[in-house]
Amino acid sequence: MTDQPQIKQIEDTTRSHTVVSVDAMGGDNGPATVVAGLARCAKKDPSLRFILHGQASVLTPLLDRRRLGDVVELRDCAGVVEMADKPSQVLRSGKDTSMWSCIEAVRTGDADVAVSCGNTGALMAISMIRLRKVDGVNRPAIACLWPSRNPSGFNVMLDVGADIRADEHDLLQYAMMGASYARNGLDLETPRVGLLNVGTEEHKGRAELKVAHELLRRAAKKSKLDYVGFVEGGDIPSDKVDVIVTDGFTGNVALKTGEGTASLIRDFLGKAFRHTPLSRLAALLALPSLRRLARRIDPRRVNGGVFLGLNGTVVKSHGSSDVLGMASAIHLASRLSQSDFNRKLAKRIATANELAADLDKEES
Repeated sequence: MTDQPQIKQIEDTTRSHTVVSVDAMGGDNGPATVVAGLARCAKKDPSLRFILHGQASVLTPLLDRRRLGDVVELRDCAGVVEMADKPSQVLRSGKDTSMWSCIEAVRTGDADVAVSCGNTGALMAISMIRLRKVDGVNRPAIACLWPSRNPSGFNVMLDVGADIRADEHDLLQYAMMGASYARNGLDLETPRVGLLNVGTEEHKGRAELKVAHELLRRAAKKSKLDYVGFVEGGDIPSDKVDVIVTDGFTGNVALKTGEGTASLIRDFLGKAFRHTPLSRLAALLALPSLRRLARRIDPRRVNGGVFLGLNGTVVKSHGSSDVLGMASAIHLASRLSQSDFNRKLAKRIATANELAADLDKEES
């Protein structure tokens, strides 16, 4: 951050509100989209307060235009983390960036949660260095919400890109963290947890998956979750499971494949309905149903991957987020904060480690 004074300070009395720290400079669509998403959330929930990080010369006119001065504190930062920047580079020379300042506000307790749509690798690196991992966590994970046939409309999947590796104990921790997220994010009392594999048969899969399967099956008896066993790729959007556990490599490939497939289907439907005059008429008749479908699978409504396993809640919004997507990420962050999510998550991790230790003793 620069040594320039803060442009606008939130009054100390507002600390009783949920304060969301927002990186304004990281998205593909620019600061105007971030501020518009913030304004949308502020209008919907007047109790929220914000700390906005970025270049004051750019952000001040945007805030003035929307009259957000009473709910937003602006912290002037000269630097910007670009999408092509390497995490190691940002850690060495990124202390003056909006992303660093955004995470620092959570570390110092000025804000409750952080939201950024910038470089994922850099955001995770800064978050790990400044917030540190929760005691007992080996590898943090990124959890996302996936459209599904469940009554809630979504399933939780993790890890979707924090770390490409995960051993059996990591997968057990992911299951506990994912279950905690499902309880607080989807209001599920006893989430059903599945372990992603190439088949549901117990003899299939890598060695660490087989061990994790046994750990989860035995841990479920001592913890408040329902372990349904191995699940396959086709089960990710199903009503068979609420939480899908996998390593970051597999999860990220599945996530990007799902996004690409949804885009492909949308394009194919558009071409099909424009193909002939009759099909265009059919499109008009089907328009209400198509709009319901579009809303049902709209990724902007569940935009935001949550970094799990850190001493602070960080939500990673999609880099290409529009106003609705940004507002959804901020809303998710505020909801998790208001549910005291991070404290509950730390408790679940401690339980997972105790279970793993007890199971190891039983085997020795």
